[in-house]
Amino acid sequence: MEGELGKSSTMAATCLKTEIVDTNGISVNNESKSTKFPLSFWEITIASGVVLSFVLGLLCVYLTMPASDYSFLKLPRTLEDLRILKDHLEDYTSDYTVQVLVGYCAVYIFMQTFMIPGTIFMSLLAGSLFGIFKGVALVVFTATTGASSCYFLSKLIGRPLVFSLWPDKLTFFKAQVAKRRERLLNYMLFLRVTPTLPNTFINVASPIVDVPYHTFLLGTIVGVIPATYVTVRAGLALGELQSVGDLYDFNSIATLFLIGLVSVTPTLIGSKS
Repeated sequence: MEGELGKSSTMAATCLKTEIVDTNGISVNNESKSTKFPLSFWEITIASGVVLSFVLGLLCVYLTMPASDYSFLKLPRTLEDLRILKDHLEDYTSDYTVQVLVGYCAVYIFMQTFMIPGTIFMSLLAGSLFGIFKGVALVVFTATTGASSCYFLSKLIGRPLVFSLWPDKLTFFKAQVAKRRERLLNYMLFLRVTPTLPNTFINVASPIVDVPYHTFLLGTIVGVIPATYVTVRAGLALGELQSVGDLYDFNSIATLFLIGLVSVTPTLIGSKS
């Protein structure tokens, strides 16, 4: 009897220490997975190097600007912050267009790369400073560049972080991508146009679930245009906005979902056939 109990205890202990195999075939011990920091020293070094390059770029922009009080320069978190920033930057946009553009692009790309919330305020700012057509072109460029930067950074160091933060969402995304592999571009367009999954998650998870970069790039460039147009156009009437929620009324959301359904229709037809 004692021998059987001892054998059962040994088997239970062995089961508890059984290694977990994730969706990509990576084995991780239960104990180490719960206690180990998700990023290694070299992965942290790479991320720190990217941050430093953005900081140096912004410092170069700052040094080429005239001496003045730049206390107003901060990431806008409210519409009031955005109005203050816009009122000050209007004075510099005409005389220091290149510096303002470079600074804007660096900040937007940095926010996209490291999944910092608030890019919607940057899109509104582009509309208020540069108008609809230039603003849309600027936001599409910076959003695509930032998403690409996040894609490649995640490909280098993002795998353990994504598995740690969003395991369930990543499993769902991987299954959907595998199911729609033949018409993956249509599915990526649908995700970009509609708020089905957050854009930040799509950026960081796409390389992990093997979305090819050319599909990711084309889906991003085309897919962000509708929402970008809505936001940039709203920036022209920045003074009339009462809240960010005013940007997306029922008609705007319905239109985006309609565009998304049109883009994903070939995928649905293909899966049925």
